[in-house]
Amino acid sequence: MSEHHHHEHEHHHSDAASPEETLALLTYMLSHNRHHAEELHELAHGVEDETALALLHEAVDALTDSSDKLEAALAILKGE
Repeated sequence: MSEHHHHEHEHHHSDAASPEETLALLTYMLSHNRHHAEELHELAHGVEDETALALLHEAVDALTDSSDKLEAALAILKGE
């Protein structure tokens, strides 16, 4: 597991982001989340336990669904 998340994901919610910053961050998060879903899918190929494998596939589906919703929200915010 990578340790970059401890530094990369520090949040300061007291500072309101501009609309441009919000779009940039949401775009980054969408790409980041899709990448993690792909990584998780690849990792699942090495899992032999059927129960764990099913749970990993559900997790990939949940991440994909979440990313699809994020993408839809982005399209609305971009006026697409």
